[in-house]
Amino acid sequence: MFIDSHCHLDFPEFQHRLPEVLANMKSAKVTHALCVSVDIPDFPKVLKLAQEHPHLYASVGVHPDYEDTPEPSVEFLVEMAKTHSKIIAIGETGLDYYRMGDRSYESLEWQRNRFRTHIRAALEAKKPLIIHTRSASEDTIKILKSEGADAIGGVMHCFTESLDVAKQAMEMGFFISFSGIVTFKSAKELQETCKQVPLERMLIETDSPYLAPIPYRGKTNEPAWVSKVGQFIADLKGITAEELATVTTSNFFQCFQLNREFN
Repeated sequence: MFIDSHCHLDFPEFQHRLPEVLANMKSAKVTHALCVSVDIPDFPKVLKLAQEHPHLYASVGVHPDYEDTPEPSVEFLVEMAKTHSKIIAIGETGLDYYRMGDRSYESLEWQRNRFRTHIRAALEAKKPLIIHTRSASEDTIKILKSEGADAIGGVMHCFTESLDVAKQAMEMGFFISFSGIVTFKSAKELQETCKQVPLERMLIETDSPYLAPIPYRGKTNEPAWVSKVGQFIADLKGITAEELATVTTSNFFQCFQLNREFN
């Protein structure tokens, strides 16, 4: 049994084929998936998916790379997280300097302020964080530490950073989640990092509809294919896929403070 710890089933790519995608999950023995929010206008669709399907969960938050979108308040995030039982996390949030271009560091202060808002909401709501970081790991770790995020923890999603960054995150109680990127032939450094991350601190994900793993690279990704990520990492670590699935499933329930029996 695998769990997809991060996907976006509300995105347009799945609008007309959700029943097929959910059936594929079942066939691949992917028992649960976390549908992750990226902005406030589309959040109701994320929540609706979780409410209509027992094996789907939701988060609430605004992606750091979404600039022209309504800003969330601490109060809104906390209210949503406390009102709806299927919301199990705050995010995705974090920092993304990848498309910084010729903009100044100072001009991205809105990103850092948004990140702080999410951390403060997570602490108040007592919900774990889903962290996105790209070309910004130093500031990401710095803000997590300064805001006391170690008191709540969460997951470093779609991890592509160094082993040192992973260690710093794990020291704060975060899990490290690997996506289909780890299966790419060009991801040798990430594969070495993956080998060093202890199983008990690891999650797996698809980030659907993006980043389809080998052998589906270039296609629209979907939660069923998290099993391919799991199989690849199991081979990388010299263990069985069943062992990898068992541990990462347990980790998911631990990370997101869930105590549910599998159907």
